[in-house]
Amino acid sequence: EELRMSKMNNFDVQSTKICALCGRTDDCPEKYGEKRTYVEYNLTVHYYCLLMSSGIWQRGEEDEGVDGFLITDIRKEVKRAAKLKCNICKKKGASIGCVAPKCKRSYHFPCGLQRECIFQFMEDFRSYCWEHRPVQEFVDKEPTGASQCTICLDLVEQLPVYNVLKSPCCKNAWFHRECLQYQALSAGIFFFRCTVCNNKDKFQKEMLRMGIHIPERDASWELEENAYQDLLHCYQHCDVKRCLCKKGRDYNEPDSKWEIKRCQYCGSRGTHLACSSMKSWEQNWECMECRSIFAKSGKYSKRKKRALGTSEKTNGTTCLLEEPPAKSPRQSSGSSRSFLLQSPKIMCQNLSPCSYLEQPASNRWDIGTMSLSSVMSNRNWSLRHKRLKQQRREVCNILKELKLQVKTKTTRLNINAENIWSSALKGFRQRIFSPTNTIEVNFSNGKNRSKTNTSAASKHHFFQLLMHHLQNSSLFEGSSGKNLSLDFQAVKENLYYEAGKMIAVSLVHGGPPPGFFSKTLFNCLVYGPENAKPALEDVADVDVAQTIKMIKYANSLSSLQSTLQDCHEFLTAAGCLRPVKALCDKNMLVNDILIYHVIKRITLPLESFRQGLKTLGVLEKMEMHPDLFSSILCHKPGRLSAETVYNLFTIHSSSDVNKVEGADFWMGYLQDVESGESVVTLEDILLFVTGSCYIPAIGFDPEPNIKFLHIRYPIGNRLLNCLELPITETYQQFKNKMELTIMNTLRVERD
Repeated sequence: EELRMSKMNNFDVQSTKICALCGRTDDCPEKYGEKRTYVEYNLTVHYYCLLMSSGIWQRGEEDEGVDGFLITDIRKEVKRAAKLKCNICKKKGASIGCVAPKCKRSYHFPCGLQRECIFQFMEDFRSYCWEHRPVQEFVDKEPTGASQCTICLDLVEQLPVYNVLKSPCCKNAWFHRECLQYQALSAGIFFFRCTVCNNKDKFQKEMLRMGIHIPERDASWELEENAYQDLLHCYQHCDVKRCLCKKGRDYNEPDSKWEIKRCQYCGSRGTHLACSSMKSWEQNWECMECRSIFAKSGKYSKRKKRALGTSEKTNGTTCLLEEPPAKSPRQSSGSSRSFLLQSPKIMCQNLSPCSYLEQPASNRWDIGTMSLSSVMSNRNWSLRHKRLKQQRREVCNILKELKLQVKTKTTRLNINAENIWSSALKGFRQRIFSPTNTIEVNFSNGKNRSKTNTSAASKHHFFQLLMHHLQNSSLFEGSSGKNLSLDFQAVKENLYYEAGKMIAVSLVHGGPPPGFFSKTLFNCLVYGPENAKPALEDVADVDVAQTIKMIKYANSLSSLQSTLQDCHEFLTAAGCLRPVKALCDKNMLVNDILIYHVIKRITLPLESFRQGLKTLGVLEKMEMHPDLFSSILCHKPGRLSAETVYNLFTIHSSSDVNKVEGADFWMGYLQDVESGESVVTLEDILLFVTGSCYIPAIGFDPEPNIKFLHIRYPIGNRLLNCLELPITETYQQFKNKMELTIMNTLRVERD
């Protein structure tokens, strides 16, 4: 035991230590494995870097060295790798080689991930470079369109590319690679299986072949202490229409008339004995849901009727519904993504420009039924794409007019990077805050406050994080195109107003286009709720959506009336109960339910949100130019392209510089970056020059420009948004200097 404790003391995770194999300080267990520092041996390694290295094997026992890798062997491998240059970053220390015959490529593990190499975490831990990596077999008859990733529910293109994987056991099951990887890390080898058919053996074998790491341990939820503690609590709440107990519905006094009796069938509903006129505990009691099930022609129906409304009077008087909210918690179509919220994919998906073909947020799911090639070749899409770009340019000019209100007087926001919402709310509510003041942002992390070098960079990053948080907050509901949700606590705390205010301030002060409003929400804001026409996809609550579908697709009057009987309480609470004498009456009923659930139900949040958007005159401009503002509020920006970045910069050159040749090198480099033939991205270039990885809705001020000068390395002047580029004799020299400078600069900033 003492020996074991001694070894544990030698082990310490220190984010500042450099991995001996890849030379990086990153501490990201999900991507690189656990980062381990052995003080006694002065050694730090990423576990995956060690595991995938080509010249080392586990020659010791599990408790020797690093999980069986002897320290002497690790040092030999480090020396061997020091002689090998990485084919990706061009630096020494490439310990991993492609196993394909005659392939001599070597690379670091992080570089291999970035270049989309395949690492097989099984058998002899093989690695394949980007040219020789295994690919999945696709049947020619299968459509190449888009469908839902069955994990995160976002769109995934049905194409044989690195970031997309297909289930080997289900024809229509497609996944994002990172979604699968994070599920595998969470589920472990015992619970990782196909999310559609639950197949384990065939599914795991294929995923291991394609480079998904499945750890040999129990699922994360099984390892969590007291994870199932809530299951030990008995339901204690009185759910009858009129509760007679003066001490409240949650009061329970055993062996008295105020003892709570649970439903004998489901156990998920309760009543005080006195509230249901029960004389003793021995009497049986069933809730309205279970009672309605057994009342149907003597046959047991597995489908449980749910009380779909939650409207109650909050002053303690009679409830509108006999039943409380449904037995299972209210769900939205995005709820299954909750365990992925911290994954880099999900974060990047919301923070960086999206690639959903400029479709409206509320209509993106429609792409799944179309062929991707037909969409791209469709002339109407091209025209719509050009029109959106033109509209965004016009919005940019309108926002610049609104920015004339902003004064030089500054307001400083101290933002905690670990709690972006609370610190932003505190900053916006401080007495000295004014939306017409110039905003400066200082980021702090816990107790250690660190001031960023450029206020522009920190402000861009702040608004980016804030918009991402709002999109995924409880103030909005829906999977892609968002509508306002009904959160009584948020109404009480006036959070909808603050959210509208933050979006307005972000637009005028250089934040990213939100892009997540549904068309219905936008129409409510601009034309008024009375002129909006909600659709079924605007309903986020799966139970309500299911009820609407059953009514909408009822094929006979009897089935329609039976459905209406099942959801009688919900229709009553919604004020949508109407006599149905013909099958065609269902259309008007469906429309009434949609208007109630999507619009009338959120009247208070909507009005509060509108008031917030009036900040700096943003809502007024939205009402004057609805088509223009729809392009930035309902549409995500397209992915950055080489052409977009090239057109963003104005090229200046001195008299003795060949402007045309320099521009050719610049354009050629952007094309290489776009095609993946570079270690940097277009977002990295934008961040290097402007401090922002996105193009703000208002554009950049001053406008980005380029100068070709007689300097050794490129310089990004974020104060002037100026990129100073070196004059070189060859394109390869130009490219090498660009990549070296950008990568090192951004790495230092991240560190």
